[in-house]
Amino acid sequence: MPIVASDWGRNFGVVVMKDFRTKKVIWRKFIFRKETLSDYQEGVGWLIDNGFAIEGIVCDGLRGMFHLFSLYPVQMCQFHQISIVQRYLTKHPDLQASKELLSLVKTMTHTDKEQFIGMFSDWEHKWANFLKERSLNKKTGKTGYTHKRLRSAYLSIKRNMPYLWTWYDNPEFGIPNTNNALEGTFTDLKTKLRNHNGLSKTHRMVFIDEYFKASFL
Repeated sequence: MPIVASDWGRNFGVVVMKDFRTKKVIWRKFIFRKETLSDYQEGVGWLIDNGFAIEGIVCDGLRGMFHLFSLYPVQMCQFHQISIVQRYLTKHPDLQASKELLSLVKTMTHTDKEQFIGMFSDWEHKWANFLKERSLNKKTGKTGYTHKRLRSAYLSIKRNMPYLWTWYDNPEFGIPNTNNALEGTFTDLKTKLRNHNGLSKTHRMVFIDEYFKASFL
């Protein structure tokens, strides 16, 4: 079962797939632009061609990934969902509705599906009219939603809800609810790279390859 993620930014990065059971990095690809769905599709295709059985996929929710891998149980990393909401609302929102939604989403990693969905539905009902409020833009003369960032945070949870609980709905596979195992790998790798500032892109790639070989293969 691969846990997939990418890191480093727009001009240099590495797309990685790590087997949850063996804790090994089983595929990686260096990229020199932002990651795309085709990168992940290439990785999954490689796994299939090399005899791996894919029981599930844990990912950070890149747009289109759920549809691309609809043949498999796909788990949206719950910590990434929390981060998405926090980016929209900030860590210390002013609106009461935003405070309550941020507090609610933070419970996701230590509650069960039924309880979370119930609390989310209660929040949705409580703030339904507030979410629909519209304001006039004096420059354009058009109206738009008053609380756009709150709506975006709310709709992100609602849109991803079917994929936030794949681990819960498929207990026989033991799917993780986050890709923290791989994020921890990235954090450790970045720490080691910082001790070698000034490496060229080529030497950085060699360093990363050797890191994966030494640590996981």
